Amino acid sequence: MSRLIFTFAIMTLSLTSLCSCRSTAPEAESTTTEPMPWVVDKFDDIKVLRYEVPGFEKLPLQQKTLIYYLAQATKAGRDILFDQNFKYNLTVRRTLEAIYNKYDGDRTDANFVAMEKYLKKVWFANGIHHHYSNDKFRPEFSREWFAEAVGKYVDPQNLPIEKSLLLDIIFDPALYAKRLNQTDGVDMVTESACNYYEGVTMKEVYDFYTAMRDDNDPTPISYGLNSKLMKDEQGNIVEKVWKLGGMYSAAIEQIIFWLEKAAQVAEEPQKSIINALVNYYRTGNLREFDRYNILWVGDNESNVDFVNGFIEDYGDPLGRKASWEGTVNFIDSTACRRTQILSANAQWFEDNAPIDPKFRKKEVKGVSAKVITVAMLGGDCFPSTPIGINLPNADWIRKEYGSKSVTIDNITYAYDKAAQGNGFNEEFMLRAEDRERIAQHGKLSDDLHTDLHECLGHGSGQLAEGVKGGELKSYTSTLEETRADLFGLYYLGDPKMVEIGLIPSLDVAKAQYADYIMNGMMTQFSRIELGKDVEEAHMRNRKLIAEWCYEKGKENNVIEWVKQDGKSYIVVNDFDALRSLFGELLKEVQRIKSTGDYEAGRKLVEDYAVKIDYDLHKEVLERYAKLGLEPYSGFVNPDYELVEKDGQIVDVKLIYKTDYTEQMLHYSKEWSFLPTLN
Repeated sequence: MSRLIFTFAIMTLSLTSLCSCRSTAPEAESTTTEPMPWVVDKFDDIKVLRYEVPGFEKLPLQQKTLIYYLAQATKAGRDILFDQNFKYNLTVRRTLEAIYNKYDGDRTDANFVAMEKYLKKVWFANGIHHHYSNDKFRPEFSREWFAEAVGKYVDPQNLPIEKSLLLDIIFDPALYAKRLNQTDGVDMVTESACNYYEGVTMKEVYDFYTAMRDDNDPTPISYGLNSKLMKDEQGNIVEKVWKLGGMYSAAIEQIIFWLEKAAQVAEEPQKSIINALVNYYRTGNLREFDRYNILWVGDNESNVDFVNGFIEDYGDPLGRKASWEGTVNFIDSTACRRTQILSANAQWFEDNAPIDPKFRKKEVKGVSAKVITVAMLGGDCFPSTPIGINLPNADWIRKEYGSKSVTIDNITYAYDKAAQGNGFNEEFMLRAEDRERIAQHGKLSDDLHTDLHECLGHGSGQLAEGVKGGELKSYTSTLEETRADLFGLYYLGDPKMVEIGLIPSLDVAKAQYADYIMNGMMTQFSRIELGKDVEEAHMRNRKLIAEWCYEKGKENNVIEWVKQDGKSYIVVNDFDALRSLFGELLKEVQRIKSTGDYEAGRKLVEDYAVKIDYDLHKEVLERYAKLGLEPYSGFVNPDYELVEKDGQIVDVKLIYKTDYTEQMLHYSKEWSFLPTLN
């Protein structure tokens, strides 16, 4: 519930192309004077970018070394996410990589080229299911060709399942069809291919964790966050805990190794924070995870920071199990001015939120917001990454100790550089004045909406007495992202933003409003296969907001569909009225969360967030295809190299990578620690 995925900026930032297909330029180091492409690879519906790490060279040696060790720990967990996403992902990935590396035939052959594209998609999605739609990839190479290649290039001892099952996993569209299935009315556990549950039903999961829950505990444990739930040989439901000596032990051992290296060079309080995380990894004790989070959220002084662990629950259909992810970052002190202003005014925003006063926090504690430069991405943040993060997720920790919010400036900058002149707004935005506002204020409006979403939105409000969280079940993530987005949208249009010097005028809000409504009601559908529903939580959230506001404002023509030259356009006619609608919906969504009103939450999502008009969807896809853009973007990481003299570290060298395939193969060779079948 704590991240902002960069998809509403489909309009201006994330959907672009600057150069032709994959770059074949050699790796470039940070000292190079040669310009490097922002886009380093393209395939299917994806383009891969690079990001820069400005300011790294000027950091003190201690901080550079700390970043190096934390970056190593971030790379060490890569296999965990593959396995979490689907039980057989590592089997498929390693089979494909073996064929790719050993293939001695014609590499321009259509089957090999199709397999190479499929492998790139598997790397990007951390598995065989699309990272956004959750649908299984459809191979464009033949089953016969692949079966022959497996027989020729793959050692049978390295294939832990029958070859026939492997082929069915890849080629049978009905087998493990969706990684995440949140369709209302189905058993979301048995119908999802993710590897968080095995041999259990949705009812059995609910019953298992309900029995563990203590409604009188003021510090409730996030039961199930770091484990797989399954049945043992006797048919008993058991947890396989992700810890040292438990499930994923080999990768966790490596993570611990590098974290302990980091602790040796870290200063307090960060040394104690890292040691607390290590203890959690060793024990798997969720009380230790809470202790680590409390220490982590209290550290607002360290210039270098990181996320490492089982954090977000978007990949679990029930919103309980957490995917593994990691990031390493340091503060962008210049850009932090805007988040410092927001943090300083956090109580004002809370006190004036358009929600029931009993759901407002009487005292906003520990709101910490920063603009950061990311130095390494891993797990569920890589290659596709959020642009903002707010942690920790436990509501009781947020209430008692506060939260940390970050906006990742060098990632949004990379999107911006790669997006210039793509023709997207000219195709989908009808009015010249809207396009002009976006051209002038789009980057600022996106950044501030992210800041408000992460810094204040997720941390705002409070639960009613007796509500523990989790009552909204599978709708939790969508409704939480809706709540945070609405908070940001509502306040972006508040005169207070001009008063405190964050925006020059309310035209910044108008730019965001026009952009957001167009994306929520129309252009984000370019990411979805024709005829499919909206599945991903962030996409559902945007559609819910836009469609609800359209319906509620229809009588006054607040938002209007316009047909011109045979094309559909959505325009905002009354920005002030739209802001009022954002406030009304925020009030209702906060009430739903605060009271745990499952039925009202379910109805909001199912009525406004899921179904797409077929004819509109078809039109969007056709128009989008003519632009020649890829709707999804991700990144290659830079690398870091220790410079030593007489056995001492004297510097850390930053190396920019510009070859996606090379980086993925390197990670699979050097940073792959788990068995093929876990």
